[in-house]
Amino acid sequence: MSFLKRPLLLIPLALLLVASTGCRVEKEQAGEAPEVDVNVDPGKLPEYEVEGPEVDVGTQEKTITVPEVEVTQEEKTITAPDIDIKPPTDEDSPEN
Repeated sequence: MSFLKRPLLLIPLALLLVASTGCRVEKEQAGEAPEVDVNVDPGKLPEYEVEGPEVDVGTQEKTITVPEVEVTQEEKTITAPDIDIKPPTDEDSPEN
């Protein structure tokens, strides 16, 4: 992998970190369902008979050609994003 592409991979990782840290949600107003008067006969779902295929799972030995890859690693200094996230606490909450 090219070292030029590696910083581009850090951006989605940083966004995932921000999205997965969580947040606090407080209900400010109660919801209410509308009142509805409906007089109908209940419907009926269709009936189906489904027969799936018979599947046998096993293993067998085969000889195949696979590439042999040698990976070398070296350290390089790059500029990477640094994100500090402070989730809300109860102390930050306005009193009700």
